[in-house]
Amino acid sequence: MSASSPPIRYPANFSADVEQDCPPYLDTTRGMSEGLPRLLDLLGELDVKGTFFTTGEMARRFPAVIERLVTEGHELGCHSDQHRDFTTLDHSSAATELADSLRILRGFAPVVSFRAPYLRFPHAYLPLLVEHDIRIDSSLARYKFGPHHRHTTAPTKLTRVPVCATSSVLRLPRLIRTPWLRRLSHPLLIFVHPWEAVDFRQSKLRRDCRFRTGDPALTAWRSTLNQLSSEGAVWQRLDQFLHLSDSGSPRR
Repeated sequence: MSASSPPIRYPANFSADVEQDCPPYLDTTRGMSEGLPRLLDLLGELDVKGTFFTTGEMARRFPAVIERLVTEGHELGCHSDQHRDFTTLDHSSAATELADSLRILRGFAPVVSFRAPYLRFPHAYLPLLVEHDIRIDSSLARYKFGPHHRHTTAPTKLTRVPVCATSSVLRLPRLIRTPWLRRLSHPLLIFVHPWEAVDFRQSKLRRDCRFRTGDPALTAWRSTLNQLSSEGAVWQRLDQFLHLSDSGSPRR
């Protein structure tokens, strides 16, 4: 491609896992009261619509901010009810966790997308998503290699679109972040947490959780979104990815 050629356009999704602050290490909610409004301001400034995977608990406790993100055109997704690790739940408890969260979330907006806490969701529970009218699962991660991230046959009514990089990558300095992002496959799914927009640099959290949080994170996110947009990313809500197969390729 010549220097004057326009970039090749490709689908991309920016999402956020809306939960308590850095589970399981904290039980505070500064990300909801401080971080999420700042993130919404940033996306509004850049005219990017994203997907917000939200726990039922946060929706019950912070209804105003959930109403705001829906009003501003973002997709509301499901991130379980209490941010419990599904690999520790039996079938009945997993079904209850899904039902409880969707009961509250669907009071705000239609919900068709799901992402499991810690990006861990047993293959055996995939039919539960279909039973609860979930059409997109984003619990897989291209950078993980555990048993829950191996390729498996999913229900035909479920589109699986994996995330491409862990959220801390987006807080790296640009000179380190840029080569990493350019190696990622398409469609591009990147995600953050609202609590990362809160300054936890002086906390006792492990380093990958606390480094460059607060203003540096927001600056890095702005830079990342602008850079990727200039390189061809077309930002879409995840529910606009329904034409993709579980491999991330367009359906035939």
